Amino acid sequence: MIRKILLLLAIFILQSCSSSKNAGEQWVGQTKKNLIKSWGTPIRSIDNAEQGEILIYGEQIYANVNNDEGSRIAGPNYWNYTYIYVNKEGKIYSYKKDKQQHTPQELAVN
Repeated sequence: MIRKILLLLAIFILQSCSSSKNAGEQWVGQTKKNLIKSWGTPIRSIDNAEQGEILIYGEQIYANVNNDEGSRIAGPNYWNYTYIYVNKEGKIYSYKKDKQQHTPQELAVN
C-alpha cells in the first residue's frame, strides 16, 4: 500500500513539474491567433523580413525607493519583454525574453 502511495505521489510531482513550462515555450507550435486571444494585442509588432513577424509583449517595472518621509516614490524603471516569433503561416516558432531600459518605440530588434 505504501509503495502505491509513493508511486502516485511521484507521478503527481513529475506531472506538476512538466506542466509548469515557460510561458513562451508552451506557445511554440501554436497559432498567432490563439496567442492573441489569450495574451491580448501585443504592444508592438515588427516585420521580420522573409521569416514572418515578431510580436512584442512588455511590462514596465518600477523599483520603489523609500525617501526620508517614509513614503514610496517611483525609482528606476525597466521593461520586461517577451518576443514571440511567428512564421509566414501564422505559427509560433520561437520566443525570447529580455530586460531593457528602452521603451517599446525605441526597440531595435535584430
